[in-house]
Amino acid sequence: MTGFRCQGTLTAMGAEDTPASLAGQVTNKDPAVGLAAVVALRRLLEELERVHVDNAREQGWSWQSIATSLRVSRQSVHEKHASRRKATGKED
Repeated sequence: MTGFRCQGTLTAMGAEDTPASLAGQVTNKDPAVGLAAVVALRRLLEELERVHVDNAREQGWSWQSIATSLRVSRQSVHEKHASRRKATGKED
């Protein structure tokens, strides 16, 4: 189920906004193009993190295990994702 959400996001990006295309645009000499690509990549990264955190929690991973994999503190990953998961009924 979570994979479909991510796929929808990737599909909605459009051919000119694929991750490979955006990565190429980051090196563009035009600051407007490069900075727009940075914003789009940040959004994609945030969505990927949400998808994979949800997947890990659904498979029984602890917040500490997720934090270790993301190389952040347990507190930071919990603060970022727990309230969203509770609000959507995915977390007790």
